[in-house]
Amino acid sequence: MTDSAADPATGSARRWAFLAAAIVLEVAGSLSLKGALTHPALYLVVALGYSGAFVFLALTLRARMPLGVAYGIWGAAGVALTALLSAAIFDEPLTPLMGAGIAIIIAGVLCVELGAQRARAAAAPAHDASATPGSTA
Repeated sequence: MTDSAADPATGSARRWAFLAAAIVLEVAGSLSLKGALTHPALYLVVALGYSGAFVFLALTLRARMPLGVAYGIWGAAGVALTALLSAAIFDEPLTPLMGAGIAIIIAGVLCVELGAQRARAAAAPAHDASATPGSTA
């Protein structure tokens, strides 16, 4: 039995911490890619950032976060943060239409997460009933 199975709260916190690390590393890699165009030494940060992002995404999945939820949040948060930070760091444009797109991405990710929570909640009673000795489920 894994630690996350023994204590669901700890497992949940661990999943979210792994996912947050994956997002931060992916955004760092993406921003460094832009910076590496003028400072080639930053290609090392690009490689480490992307490699680390995939390692932490794999750890997120190993900690039993559903793939659709993890990948959706990772991708959407990466897009949103990269757009916001590239506007701040590289003075790239951030138009109202782009802001609306970021808001739609966030809304989509929330829908995926809420749908996944609802599916887990619906599956839990069915799973519990089938595990009860003598049940006819």
